[in-house]
Amino acid sequence: MRRVTPPARRFLARRPGVLARLALWSLAETGQAFLVGYGVARAVDQGFLAGDVRRGLLWLAIALVAVLFGAPVIRGVFTQLAGLTEPLRDGLVRRAVDRSLARAAWGGAGGTDRAAVSRLTNQVEIARDSFAGLVLTLRSFVFTAAGALLGLLSLHPALLVVVLPPLTGGLLLFLATLRPMAAAQRRALAADEALGDHAARSRAALRDLTACGTGPGAARRGAELVDAAAAAARALAGWAAVRTAALGVAGQLPVLALLLAVPWLRGRGVTAGALLGAFTYLVQSLLPALHTLMTALGAAGARLLVVLDRIIGPEPDATKASGPGTGMPAPGHRARPKPAYPAAPRPAADPPDADLPDAAGPDSADPVGARSPVRGGPAAAVELRSVTLSYGARAQPVLDSLDLRVAPGERLAVVGPSGIGKSTLTRLVAGTLAPSGGEVRVAGREVTGRAPAELAALRVLVPQEAYVFSGTVADNLAYLRPDADRADLDAAVGALGLRPLVERLGGLDAPVRPADLSPGERQLVALARAHLSPAPLLLLDEATCHLDPASEARAEEALARRRGTLLVVAHRLSSAVRADRVLVLDGTEAVCGTHEEALERSPLYRDLTGHWNGGPARTP
Repeated sequence: MRRVTPPARRFLARRPGVLARLALWSLAETGQAFLVGYGVARAVDQGFLAGDVRRGLLWLAIALVAVLFGAPVIRGVFTQLAGLTEPLRDGLVRRAVDRSLARAAWGGAGGTDRAAVSRLTNQVEIARDSFAGLVLTLRSFVFTAAGALLGLLSLHPALLVVVLPPLTGGLLLFLATLRPMAAAQRRALAADEALGDHAARSRAALRDLTACGTGPGAARRGAELVDAAAAAARALAGWAAVRTAALGVAGQLPVLALLLAVPWLRGRGVTAGALLGAFTYLVQSLLPALHTLMTALGAAGARLLVVLDRIIGPEPDATKASGPGTGMPAPGHRARPKPAYPAAPRPAADPPDADLPDAAGPDSADPVGARSPVRGGPAAAVELRSVTLSYGARAQPVLDSLDLRVAPGERLAVVGPSGIGKSTLTRLVAGTLAPSGGEVRVAGREVTGRAPAELAALRVLVPQEAYVFSGTVADNLAYLRPDADRADLDAAVGALGLRPLVERLGGLDAPVRPADLSPGERQLVALARAHLSPAPLLLLDEATCHLDPASEARAEEALARRRGTLLVVAHRLSSAVRADRVLVLDGTEAVCGTHEEALERSPLYRDLTGHWNGGPARTP
């Protein structure tokens, strides 16, 4: 609330004209409330009880005109109200958009920023409607209560002695519930957002949860969030019950007290008309305005404070909706990745490099994990230098200043939740996607902007959905190496475990209909085709996801034995264990190292490996 009050004051201070016109229309409402009860009292005392029917009807007519005059008053109030609500809505929309874009530009938490979308749409409209209702009811209560209390005082001061104590007591009890009820409303809204965000992330990461065995942990986290949302709802309902009790005290006790005090009031000279006028003030004006005020403050007021606090105040802590066992990073948390290190181990054929440390520290002049190749030595198979990729000028970077070096002949596995940037990384290395910043090199050559024929000689990318065309088995296998002889084709078939499929189809010269092959069989054909390719770099983007674990292990081992470098986007953790190094993308930092090093330095990798092994992973 402390964050909301100063901006609210500045917002109102900039609109004195609108507030003045709104107050003028509200003064008319004060006169209306005064005349209704006063007219009834005078109609009884000076008209009907005095035997003057004409005067009685005249006072009733005045009261009726006052009631009918309420329609143009309300119209005028609504006309002026737009001068407050629409600028508020526009300002909140600008605030939500500016904050979301600023966070994207800074590279802070956000991801798809579901909370920002909620602020821009649902929460802004809640704030606008709640603010309008609050202004209407607060203004109506203040000016209606002023007219009614002034009328009671004009009829007889003793009436105030009876009416004010229960009215004030109920109002004070209600005001005492505002702060805890706003806190309960805030907790309920936060719990609802956390539950919705967890459901959205779990739905998007179903494949990761199933492949890594983290489904039970995500389910337990979901159950915890459901329980937290239910507890917040129960707390909110409890304070709503207290508010209802306060409404009963303030809304019903004044009438009961007035009925019980009739003999005492009559003994002090209060006339029958004054008593009837007092009941009119209570039932027609004061108590309805009080009931509306309490309802608005308890519901719309609490929602307004909570929503404004979330739009104006700082972001909620994104890490609270995550936790051990989820298998996913904190919702939307995507800070600038740290460089992937240590540097790639050098093959035995490489000359020694005694001048360079095994892993540069944070203050090293060279990018950690992106060391330059040894002078006169072979170039890195893959090298990324401060690579950044954003899908839009002001969009959240998928990869941010990533440095990586993969040595020739190395096998690197890339792991991380869905949508974290694994496929984007393979497309950047393959040259089918240009980085927003930085440099991508394969075998010492920059890949961005190269012709398809040049790229084909450098690398082979096997995507998740393998492509098989109509033709013979041999045509499909030799597509990337047309000069392959029968012995080469037969060796690839044996290495990848493709012989049962080839025999079923009728041999290497048999025709292939892609629709007759299962997804796993199509993947085996594509992997055998990649095995025959002369390109020194193979990129497997979950290219074994339709294979069983044994077939996947056999295919990866066969591809690792061929001359060249293998980069695998891992579908199962077993691929990471078989690799020379593991690159873990978790949205906060990129960690690269051996399986043991990744276990030590990456909480996400420890979590995934622990679930994959059937128990918690231990840091070496």
